[in-house]
Amino acid sequence: MAHNTNGVKQMEQNKERIPTEREISLCPCKSQLNYGICCRPFHFGKEKPKTAEQLMRSRYSAYFFRRVDYLVETTHPDTREAGLREELQKSIYQANWSFLTILGKTRGGEGDKTGKVEFVAEYYINGEPFELHECSRFKRFKGDWKYLDDKG
Repeated sequence: MAHNTNGVKQMEQNKERIPTEREISLCPCKSQLNYGICCRPFHFGKEKPKTAEQLMRSRYSAYFFRRVDYLVETTHPDTREAGLREELQKSIYQANWSFLTILGKTRGGEGDKTGKVEFVAEYYINGEPFELHECSRFKRFKGDWKYLDDKG
């Protein structure tokens, strides 16, 4: 029986054009935008966050979707611990993130070099609810926003 490679190629091309449910769903960062035009371009290296808040939201979504590489890449080299990737790979599946609320921000705009974002992230571990209340600091590195620490 002959194998029709044209049909397979056509199916693959169509699959690329048909948005997945994740892409057309609202982004977990609560921006009210679809994931496909909100955090996904950051997660897949198509765009860079222009503000500290965009980076913070995209990092929350990265935790939601368990995108370890993005979390490592967007951590500032000054505070990135040597075993961060391994630590995240071990712990990333423990929490199920459920809601993000931005409480405030200081600087962190397109023309700034540093910024802070205060937020509450809600999550569950083994069905038990928790909240992470943090004031994250962000700093540019080679022009790109990076997460510095939670000492804001």
